[in-house]
Amino acid sequence: MVLDVALTLLASGFAAALGLGAAMLWLSTRLALLAHPNARSSHARPTPTGGGVMFALPVLAYLAWLAWLGSVPAAGLAAAGAALTVTGFWDDARELPAWSRLLVQLAAAAAVVGTVMPQAGGLLMLAVAVAVAWHINLYNFMDGIDGIAATQALVFVLGAQIVAGGLPGWSGDLSWLAAGGLVAFLAYNWPPARMFMGDAGSGFLGLLTAGLAVLWWQQQALPLTCSLILLAWFWFDATSTLIVRAVTGQAFTQAHRSHLYQKLAAKRGHLWTTVCLLLYAVLWLLPLAWLCAVTRPRSLLLDLAWVAAAAIPLALAAWRFRAGIPDRDHHRTASL
Repeated sequence: MVLDVALTLLASGFAAALGLGAAMLWLSTRLALLAHPNARSSHARPTPTGGGVMFALPVLAYLAWLAWLGSVPAAGLAAAGAALTVTGFWDDARELPAWSRLLVQLAAAAAVVGTVMPQAGGLLMLAVAVAVAWHINLYNFMDGIDGIAATQALVFVLGAQIVAGGLPGWSGDLSWLAAGGLVAFLAYNWPPARMFMGDAGSGFLGLLTAGLAVLWWQQQALPLTCSLILLAWFWFDATSTLIVRAVTGQAFTQAHRSHLYQKLAAKRGHLWTTVCLLLYAVLWLLPLAWLCAVTRPRSLLLDLAWVAAAAIPLALAAWRFRAGIPDRDHHRTASL
């Protein structure tokens, strides 16, 4: 019975997103909603963007229905997700000031934390809200090559189901629905991509993955440490690269192409890098997250050890490929 529900939700998410994707591809080309190459991007020609609405809309519709039925956490996720999707799509069509995007991200993070963990202390809520806002932002940083952002989100929602042995309630159903939509999006975004998700999709996925991680933590359905393990590539690459750029005196707020994933893509290509993320997740992160989930008793020190173990391959790769340090060729080109 549970399997039937999961397959139905997967198929529903896939079918709805696939249809919306065809509509978005048609609309993007006719409205000239295109992502043009810039200093941060890793593509060489204008490509239709804004495709993130194809997986965001089915999820938002389901959350809105749950909110109408009276679920306060679903209402928070629906309102925050809708705000980020609309703002992101607007930014894809007509670039918005950075401060306005940041305000929406902070408000979205506060809405999710306030509805998902209302009984928590003020300092804890503030810390989690800042972390959620950072995760929304870093998801935009990491959506720079074909397939990578959708693959990371898919790894998380499916990996969480596996590690938890099936997630209960509407949030578990939501993860199956989202997985179907992400698979459909990858049909358009798998290297070489025919369409990008844009800020409409990256901001939404950053919120959705962080929001579900906090919700499952609060419900005691999945330890927060397990979610951090499954999301390790994105938060480690974005955070460590930012730290390296700041420590080495670079203008770390400016666009760049020195993330680990960008370095790998420049050397080996988008497909190779995205497949590396998938293999790293399946062969390393998923077993670690499962071991973390079944290990008892829990302690902060042990949780930190699990997270550190998840990040070790990334740390070695970041050191090997000098993540955060501009390539000499790129530096000379930018100076000309």
